[in-house]
Parts: sequence; C-alpha cells; structure tokens
Amino acid sequence: MPTIKDIEKGGGEIIRIEVSEYKGQKYLNVRVWYTDKNSGEYKPTQKGVAIKPEQYKDFMSAIIAAEGELK
Repeated sequence: MPTIKDIEKGGGEIIRIEVSEYKGQKYLNVRVWYTDKNSGEYKPTQKGVAIKPEQYKDFMSAIIAAEGELK
C-alpha cells in the first residue's frame, strides 16, 4: 500500500503516514519507524495508530482543531 508521507522525527526515526491493509480492511496508519542499524532500512515500531475508515472523519476533525491550538 502507498506511503503518503515520511516526516523526520530525529534520532534515526521517522513518522510514516500510509494506507495499510490488515485482514482485508484498509487503515490510515500513522506510525514511528526506526533505522535498522544492520540493514540501514526503516522498520516499523509499535508506536502509532491505525485509523479505521469509519474513524477518519473524527480523526481529521481533531487534527484540524489541534492546528488552532498549536498556533
């Protein structure tokens, strides 16, 4: 599934936003990935969240509300 955006977090980590699929269900996946020291490749951590399609509108409205608080 496609990676939407990688955001540098620092310390060899990124926040990856992607669409993933699990048991036939698509999710918006927002997860921290780290750089594997042996291979140099990014690998996922357990830090993150998978948003179901029916939760997407609530998730996005919360992100938009948070934007106002961050200014």
